Amino acid sequence: MSKTLFQKIADRELPAEIVYEDDRAVAFRDINPQAPTHVLVIPRKPITRPDEIGEEDEALVGHLFVVARKVAEQDGLTDYRLVMNNGAGAGQSVFHIHLHVLGGRALQWPPG
Repeated sequence: MSKTLFQKIADRELPAEIVYEDDRAVAFRDINPQAPTHVLVIPRKPITRPDEIGEEDEALVGHLFVVARKVAEQDGLTDYRLVMNNGAGAGQSVFHIHLHVLGGRALQWPPG
């Protein structure tokens, strides 16, 4: 199985504006931001899509939300949106789970 774009970023094989990293997760700015703050939080472990998250991944996925909070705090956000897409029909374009942290402007509901 070849590495995804996100796995290559996590492994430092491709450049990205990394804003947080630890032994389980990496957070970096989206190259096509949809809000003033648009950061992607990914696990270092490659998991293709949310419906492939196993019970053994519960702590890891919870950690992604903790990292998202830290990223939001770093950017001074108190109001922000967290999004994780499952499959191409839902907007997933890179098949390595990732949590979008969006903020810095008023966000509409439902999303466009």
